[in-house]
Amino acid sequence: MCRWAAWSGAPKYLEEVICDPAHSLIDQSRNALSCKTAVNADGFGVAWYGDRDTPCLYKDVRPAWSDPNLLQIARHVRSGHFLAHVRASTGSATTRDNCHPFTFDQWTFMHNGQVGGYDKVRRRLDNMIPDDLYRERSGGTDSECLFLIALAYGLKQNPRAAMARAVHEAEGLSRYSGTTPHMRFASAWSDGKTLYAARYASDKFPPTLYYRQFDDGVMVVSEPLDEARNCWMEVPSGDMIEIRDGKVNQVTFLNDEKLVDA
Repeated sequence: MCRWAAWSGAPKYLEEVICDPAHSLIDQSRNALSCKTAVNADGFGVAWYGDRDTPCLYKDVRPAWSDPNLLQIARHVRSGHFLAHVRASTGSATTRDNCHPFTFDQWTFMHNGQVGGYDKVRRRLDNMIPDDLYRERSGGTDSECLFLIALAYGLKQNPRAAMARAVHEAEGLSRYSGTTPHMRFASAWSDGKTLYAARYASDKFPPTLYYRQFDDGVMVVSEPLDEARNCWMEVPSGDMIEIRDGKVNQVTFLNDEKLVDA
């Protein structure tokens, strides 16, 4: 599994999430507490928004703790909207193209989880990506595949329904010819204005997801960055949050009644 963190609010130095907290994202890359693997060293990435509509992306295959460029960028870049990720592969190769986040136009996506038996359903999942988006398929992960499928289903027009439909149909393929757990999904995605995050699993073990509201913004994480555990709100499995202008709206993510065509 992986660890990630996202910020939406007043401009903040990236290091205030990636480096500085007691249980920062770099610390979690070596010592995660709330996931199956304590070490998340199969690459890292960070995407941040500035004056342009599209995000800037930096990622590499080295462990986050060993990249001096990441420390320099985190120290000098400020952003009011950014997403950062440290990776523990569930089977895909350790390459730069497989590191999160993934971007397309103004959209950014990162994921902690898996499609069960991905090697058995990969071709069918790839077939769900239309040609114009398949050209953007640079890596080989199930995560990137979910992102491109959601874009095909209308992520720009309906960010919740499109992502829910992509997850639902990928889970269906896994149930048909994959393996358990069929779906584990704790993800964040954004268009640079609104931050979305969802938590879901086909079994009783959804990946962890928390958020915390500050005076100047909202932070969403795989696991808390400090010991103030009572300040972090856990997102229930099957729910998602939408964050814009410092406000958090919690809604149902995956619900048969809401699985409409995006």
